[in-house]
Amino acid sequence: MIQIKKLPLLSAVACTTLVALLSLACAFEPRIQNQPASNQSSSGGFERVEEVWKLLEEQHINRNNLNSDKISEAAIRGMLESLDDPYASFLDAEQFSMESQDVHGSFEGIGAHVGIRDEKITIIAPMPDSPAEKAGIRSGDIILGINGDSTADTTLLEAVTKIRGEKGTTVDLLILHVNEATPVTITVRRGVIQIDSVSFQLMPNDIGYIYISNFTENTKSEVEIALKEFEESTTSGALVLDLRNNPGGLLNSVVDVTSLFINEGLVLYEIDGSGARKDWPSRRTGNHHNYPMVVLINQFSASASEVFCGALMDHQRATIIGTKSFGKGSVNILRSLSDGSGIYFTVAHWFTPNGTLIEGAGIEPDIVVDIPTDSVSDVQMEKALEILNQKRTNFG
Repeated sequence: MIQIKKLPLLSAVACTTLVALLSLACAFEPRIQNQPASNQSSSGGFERVEEVWKLLEEQHINRNNLNSDKISEAAIRGMLESLDDPYASFLDAEQFSMESQDVHGSFEGIGAHVGIRDEKITIIAPMPDSPAEKAGIRSGDIILGINGDSTADTTLLEAVTKIRGEKGTTVDLLILHVNEATPVTITVRRGVIQIDSVSFQLMPNDIGYIYISNFTENTKSEVEIALKEFEESTTSGALVLDLRNNPGGLLNSVVDVTSLFINEGLVLYEIDGSGARKDWPSRRTGNHHNYPMVVLINQFSASASEVFCGALMDHQRATIIGTKSFGKGSVNILRSLSDGSGIYFTVAHWFTPNGTLIEGAGIEPDIVVDIPTDSVSDVQMEKALEILNQKRTNFG
């Protein structure tokens, strides 16, 4: 019987089509662009906004005390809230500056990755041995409040900004655990979070096991090291690649890692609002194509991990086992405004090589295996070993 292990989970947000690797992490990766918007005239509907402002300036009872910055911010927030875009957010100048920072190696915070699920701020994964995990934060937790303030009208990036902070300081989170009816307040003391993405072990019967917690700029080289150790340790083996609770990472990183196993064809493509398509082909950097392989996913495998699974599934390179993934497959962009503030919104969606939309749909595994809440064994891993033993072939 295989014991359930605490799965290593992601850490943070980076820059460039992921998210900004900060103190807390979001399950996507934003592109940060500082160029201003075009100067083309706006559509006629926005003339009403200026008309309202002029009327307020001229006739409102408190017209001498109107705060133009506050009112314009409210107008911007209203625009973003009217979009059918769960990631659309406004950031003030301080928040934008923090989100624009690029973090490498470590960062300060609670060590958890968050996303939007059913319009609620949701923990995708706490990092192993992080302050969040030690305090009792779990995958699937809903964050109902932060330091006494409700998250009902809070955007994802606003929640991230409120939760992160310097090591040694604390944050109070009102948490609703999965399958529980009553929320609890959990106080988390922030710390320094180390960023590691890959672990490897050789299991009995010449089966290699690689866990990828998230896709960072170092993940490809770390996977290559693990594969080298695996292939030097056995002459007839098979591989389990575990992406459970992997909330995503850098798009370039997942394309690199996928290219280790797929030597031709597409890894994914994206389509923007104008219908323009951008292909992301295999970079033909690997030669690990000839031994049986299983990929494990669950409902908290998101973003880049879904890209990886979709590609290996469509290329019939691996059998996907577990439960349907999270369904985060959008390209989000962080744009600066003239006063140093910024807005965050979706500009494109990701598709698997065969045209499956990831956003809102997720990846349905080849073999669905649920882990019962009262299970003491990892039935998904047991199924993976069963499938690999059936598929095992010699490789050179």
